[in-house]
Amino acid sequence: MTLAAAQSQEILKPHLSIDGGHPLNGVLKVSGAKNSALVLMTASLLTDEPVELTNVPELTDISGMSDILSSLGVSVERSGKRVRLQAAKLSSAEPPYELVNSLRASFFSIGSLLGRLGHARVPLPGGCRIGARPVVEHIRGLKALGAVVNVEHGIVSAAVPGHVKRLRGASIVLDCPSVGATETILMAAVLADGISTIENAAQEPEVQDLANLLNQMGARISGAGGPVITIEGVKRLHGCRNYPVIPDRIEAGTFLIAAAITRSTLRVEPVIPDHLNVVLQKLRDCGCKLEIDDQGITIKPGTISAVDLTTQPFPGFPTDLQAPFMALMATAYGTSVISEKIYENRMQHVGELQRMGASIRLDGSTAIIEGVPRLSGAPVTGSDLRASAAMVLAALAADGKTQVSGLKHLDRGYDGIEAKLIGVGANVQRFKG
Repeated sequence: MTLAAAQSQEILKPHLSIDGGHPLNGVLKVSGAKNSALVLMTASLLTDEPVELTNVPELTDISGMSDILSSLGVSVERSGKRVRLQAAKLSSAEPPYELVNSLRASFFSIGSLLGRLGHARVPLPGGCRIGARPVVEHIRGLKALGAVVNVEHGIVSAAVPGHVKRLRGASIVLDCPSVGATETILMAAVLADGISTIENAAQEPEVQDLANLLNQMGARISGAGGPVITIEGVKRLHGCRNYPVIPDRIEAGTFLIAAAITRSTLRVEPVIPDHLNVVLQKLRDCGCKLEIDDQGITIKPGTISAVDLTTQPFPGFPTDLQAPFMALMATAYGTSVISEKIYENRMQHVGELQRMGASIRLDGSTAIIEGVPRLSGAPVTGSDLRASAAMVLAALAADGKTQVSGLKHLDRGYDGIEAKLIGVGANVQRFKG
C-alpha cells in the first residue's frame, strides 16, 4: 500500500478533527456518572417494582446495559436523561455473551440476579483492554454468602443450594478494595438472610451512590464510603422514583484539565468537590487557582509547573484521570513522574503523546515526563476510554490539526464531548468515516 493510500484510509476512519491553540471560555456542563449509572441500572434486578433514574448520561455503554437488561426480561424505557426499569418478569438469569463481552459493568448483574432469583450464569466480562481486572474477589464474596460458584468455558455459574434459595449473611474481607467486587457483594447481600460486613471495601463515590439507591429501595446499609460496610438483609426491596445519578467526577476532572492544558479560565458544573479532592490539590500544586462553590468550580490556570502523582484507590488520585493529567504534564515546566498502580496496561497513550511531540520516557508503569513548550498536531488513536480523552486534551493545546481516532472508546464515557467543547470555543469536527 502506498503512503498516500494509507493516509487516505486513515482519514476514512471515524475521527475528531481538532484545530488546537484556541482559548476556551464559558461553562462546561458535567453529565451523570457513567460508572454509577451502569451499576444503578443493574440494581433494578433486585425488585419487581419500577426503578426510575434521572441524570443518566447518553452513552454507548448505557445503551449496552439497556440491551443486556432487556435480554433478561427487564422493561427499559428511556426518555432523554431519564430511564425507567422494571424487572417484574425476569425471563432469564444468563445475559448473552455477545452483549456482556463489550461491557465490563454487566458482570455486576450476577450479584443482583443471585440475590433475587437464587441463581445466575454470567459470561466473564470485557471492556477496555487496560489490564487483567480479575473477578476473583467477586467470586470469593459470593461464595462467602453461601453460593456455589463454578467457572467453566468463560461463564461464571452461581447458585444458592437448598430449597430456600436465599443467600446468608457473612463477614467478607477483600484482599484489595475493588469497586466492582464491593458493588457485586453489596447487591447480593441486601436480600440475604442475616447481617453481612464488607471489610477493606472500596470507598469510591459510585459505591456510596449505589448504597444510597438501595437504601431508598428499602435496604439497610450503613458505612458506605468508608472501609467497612454493614448490610442487614431484608426479604424484599421496593421500587424508587426519580433517583438522580451523581455528577461524573471523571468527566469533571477531564474538563478541569482541559482548562489547564489550554491555559483557559473555565467554569465546570455540577461538581461534588469532595469526589475530586486529590485531583483539585494536584491542579493547585501545578499552578491553577480554583474558586469552588455549591454548584461547581471556576478554574484559572497560571504558569503550569510539573508535579508528581501516583494512582491509588479512592480517595487517592484516580487511575481514570492519569492519562488526561499526563497530557497536561507534557506541557508543564519541569519534569514530572507519574506512576500507575491500579492497572498494568494503562500507559498505552504514551506513544501517541510522543507522536505529538511530548517528551516521555517509560519505565514499566512509571512515566517520566519532561514538559515541552508546545505539542504538535498529528494523527493519533485512543487505545481505551481515558487514553482517548487524553488525546482530545492534547489536541486542544497543540499547534495545528490533530486527528483523533478511537471514538468507540471515547463515546463509551463522554456524553456529547465535542458539542460541549465547541460550546466553550474549541474547534472540533466529527467525521463518521
